[in-house]
Amino acid sequence: MSLLDLDQYTFRQWLSAPFVGAGNYVEAVGRTSLPHAIWVSGSAAVVATLLALPLGVAAALTTHLPFRGRSLIRSLYLIPYVLPAFVVGTIWRIILQPDGVANQGLATLGIAGGLWLNGPKSYLALIVVQAWSGWPLVYLLALAGLQGIDDSLHEAAALDGAQWRAKLRHVILPLLRPPVALAAIISLLHMVNSFTLPFVLFGVPSPHDVEVLPVLTYVESFQNLRFGLSAAMAVISLVLILVPLLVYLRTVRLDAPEAAA
Repeated sequence: MSLLDLDQYTFRQWLSAPFVGAGNYVEAVGRTSLPHAIWVSGSAAVVATLLALPLGVAAALTTHLPFRGRSLIRSLYLIPYVLPAFVVGTIWRIILQPDGVANQGLATLGIAGGLWLNGPKSYLALIVVQAWSGWPLVYLLALAGLQGIDDSLHEAAALDGAQWRAKLRHVILPLLRPPVALAAIISLLHMVNSFTLPFVLFGVPSPHDVEVLPVLTYVESFQNLRFGLSAAMAVISLVLILVPLLVYLRTVRLDAPEAAA
């Protein structure tokens, strides 16, 4: 489909639509806002993931050891993750309104708010909302990693007189590297490919500052009815998603002989 000049006029006879080869890809890269959308999607996903990682690991550390009310705290931590993206987008859209809770809270601190759903600040809003909805995944995988650490390692560190900070740095965090790396890759792929959250949060057409790749593909397909062009964008999106996935799989493959040894 991405090799055909497929639009509203040729869709019904799409098998006989004009063959344009790489023309849709050339147009997508050179005549649309695709490069900008790739930059927005990728950079926002990277920053949001970097914010979600320490939040998730810290939350896992706070609920790893038994204490009264731990089950309740764990359940509360999972709320952003279990809520549908549509609900998350709707809630944050209400919060970030000009007269919403966000601006009111900032006003009490003497900080000027502004327009969070349009203009330059919308990019920051996208990062915050993605990080808020994504950190519980990091929390789950980090908590699973903590529960997989052998108790003998903690006992050995205690016998050596290691303080909590030293044990965290030299025992816990190195062993958490594989699950946290997996969480980072999954979060990054999910955020880059996220459609529902920015669609609900900013609407369509999205502001230029938060024009992410999935929404741009949707607009070209279902509003501009350029099906061939949107198919080319979808293929490019697939390639971009495969890059970090292949990097992770190669890393796991290289670590396997060391683990076996």
